[in-house]
Amino acid sequence: MKYVSTRGEAPVLAFDDVLLAGLAEDGGLYVPQDWPQFSTDELSSMAGMSYAQIAYRVIRPFVGGTIADSDLEKMVEETYAGFGHVAVAPLKQIGSNDWLMELFQGPTLAFKDFALQLVGRMFAHVLAARGERVTIVGATSGDTGSAAIEACRDRENIDIFILFPEGRVSPVQQRQMTTVDSANVHAIAVTGTFDDCQDLVKEMFNDTQFRKAQNLSAVNSINWARVMAQIVYYVVAAVRLGAPSRPVSFAVPTGNFGNVFAGWAAWKCGLPIDRLVVGTNSNDILFRFFETGEMKMAGVEPTLSPSMDIQVSSNFERLLFDMLDGDGAAVRDWIAAFRISGAVSVDDARLAGAREKISASRLDDDGTRRVIREIYETTGELLDPHSAIGVDAARQCRGNKEVPMVTLATAHPAKFPDAVKAATGIHPQLPERMSDLFDRNEKFDTLPNDIAAVQDFVRRAVEGHS
Repeated sequence: MKYVSTRGEAPVLAFDDVLLAGLAEDGGLYVPQDWPQFSTDELSSMAGMSYAQIAYRVIRPFVGGTIADSDLEKMVEETYAGFGHVAVAPLKQIGSNDWLMELFQGPTLAFKDFALQLVGRMFAHVLAARGERVTIVGATSGDTGSAAIEACRDRENIDIFILFPEGRVSPVQQRQMTTVDSANVHAIAVTGTFDDCQDLVKEMFNDTQFRKAQNLSAVNSINWARVMAQIVYYVVAAVRLGAPSRPVSFAVPTGNFGNVFAGWAAWKCGLPIDRLVVGTNSNDILFRFFETGEMKMAGVEPTLSPSMDIQVSSNFERLLFDMLDGDGAAVRDWIAAFRISGAVSVDDARLAGAREKISASRLDDDGTRRVIREIYETTGELLDPHSAIGVDAARQCRGNKEVPMVTLATAHPAKFPDAVKAATGIHPQLPERMSDLFDRNEKFDTLPNDIAAVQDFVRRAVEGHS
């Protein structure tokens, strides 16, 4: 298995090199040169398997032998043995043919754990084999940061720096990042938006001298390994609900597009997905794109669903690469035009091709509270604001009612207790293992939205830990 950059000017790499590189040298994102195919017989054989067994079979072809099968199988088993439900990602029925898949059973109560708990182990394994050390830098709008920190904490060959927008993540999300007392962990509050944080990370990667000197890597969803591991739960849900004998649809609350692209990748690999529904909040750049074909930036508005308060969806570039028939030069030109003008479009034919599989909807804060309340009253389930947006997206873009519709519940309701209580009157409780979260001491630094200041901080911290 080889990987190519969406911008066409970086070296073709094997999986282990893609894992450590994160972002391609030309600024693009790595994608498989060819998609592995899961046959009808292979999918059928997965029906009675555990989550970890399916994960091993789905991930193995993407790794392409760069990690020994026995080591990969052990990593996968260890990863999902630590989740809080025997099914790992349980399905709950909330309608006649409507389902929730709980992706918050991991250690930080968010879907990011499904990939990052595995990716952290992969990093440690590959680095140990090479005798190398890396500096991981990442931006988070809420959940990626805590999941990445939890995956990388106390690992001898990793320093990790997570940038988050000051005052724009929930208190639970912040404390999950800032109360980790590990020497290799650095949480940084940036005076700006998530998009500012993301731009700072990209600038660090695009500074070739700094990137090489610090041996930078990434674990957010620009890293292909993240997307790869997320393909698994689409396969798990589908085979649990009758695939490959029947198709399944998915509704996905999203900001950075990585979770949706994992579904697209599952479909490219042969999983019978009928529809992928993108759910957005008031920061609706993805909704507007799928409605009009124009990608146009607007200001970022703080909402009840902060992990989706984004206007530049990094992983959209991977879909764009597909939409532009794998033409790296065309992707490069498109991204450059977007950066200059803040608005760019695709032609009707390419938009129509994407819309054959993808629909989109949007929901404001009032609607989010309404959906949280309705689902609680009708099913007894508490939803966090992001998952509520996914449920509404499933309703708005339901399509064929004979096809099961799975909404990905991306975070535990206790991560957003104020929003849930305002909608239902119920204050969701954190699991017992996290009940003392607000009693723990915080440790973080606040930096301006300035690349020189952030680079200097990273440089000094790595030198101090070397």
